[in-house]
Amino acid sequence: MPRRGAPEVNAGSMADIAFLLLIFFLVTTTIETDSGINRKLPPMEEVEDPPIIRERNIFTVLINKYNQLLVEEELVDLKDLRASAIAFLDNGGGQNEEACDYCQGEKDPASSDNPQKAIISLKNDRETSYKVYIAVQNELVAAYNTLRDREFQRLYPMEQMTFTEANKRYSDPRTSPEDKEALKPKLDEVKNLFPQKLSEAEPNKSS
Repeated sequence: MPRRGAPEVNAGSMADIAFLLLIFFLVTTTIETDSGINRKLPPMEEVEDPPIIRERNIFTVLINKYNQLLVEEELVDLKDLRASAIAFLDNGGGQNEEACDYCQGEKDPASSDNPQKAIISLKNDRETSYKVYIAVQNELVAAYNTLRDREFQRLYPMEQMTFTEANKRYSDPRTSPEDKEALKPKLDEVKNLFPQKLSEAEPNKSS
């Protein structure tokens, strides 16, 4: 009786199946990309004489190599940074043409004149932890957003939303062009009341 050979497996379609699987995974897989901090640089302007900035209008924040936070040369906890920044931005200590009629701060003459002149200067060390650096950035941006939320609700109570919510809605691609057109001037007005002037200096070199 002749010996029957082993049946062969038809592998002709394996290449096609592998190719289809490859296409499937390429189409369905989400590729994560690293994203940095969202910052919009101001346009280049030719300024012959730079404006004189008074020291009281600069709020200095320093992160040293030990991840300690120094605000105006005083050691401060991260949880207190936002309140300190709000007090500086909302101080309204200016007089006459520099007065701020919407500021609700203490009007300390040793602090900022008005939000248009107030600048937050952030400086870190090259050995500063990235996690701490981002946390400080978040608290400073949150200080601006807190004040903008207050003013947006004061100026536009009928909108029944905060500045942060309105800005998110404006940035949403699903929002209709009509709604965006209605929101833009309101957002711009509030941004003008509390412009985000956050300056970052060159990091210190650790010794």
